[in-house]
Amino acid sequence: MMIPVCPEQLGGLGTPREPMKIVRGTGSDVLNGKARVVNESGIDVTEKMLKGAEETLKIAKLFGAKRAVFKARSPSCGCGEIRDAASPERLIRGDGVTTALLKKNGIVVITEEEIGRFTNAV
Repeated sequence: MMIPVCPEQLGGLGTPREPMKIVRGTGSDVLNGKARVVNESGIDVTEKMLKGAEETLKIAKLFGAKRAVFKARSPSCGCGEIRDAASPERLIRGDGVTTALLKKNGIVVITEEEIGRFTNAV
């Protein structure tokens, strides 16, 4: 069963929305209070990103999800690599906020680019 969710919408961010970036770290750093998420206008959207991650985790737990498929390189959903806040065309190692929270809770996360390798497992 696939359950479509958008952590950013669940956190109260609209669609469409300005591009966002994690400043001074990764999704794990945001969860630990060491980094922030800001949009292109410089507005801090950290609390909304955290709320969206928590809401996504609640849904995953409600349905007993073991795996999640998320958008590559996103500040919310990136898995293994995210865009560098200082230079968006450059990638850095790390996960987005929601991915970090789901992994912390034992949920396997892959990106839409990897789904072909896991279609039998999802």
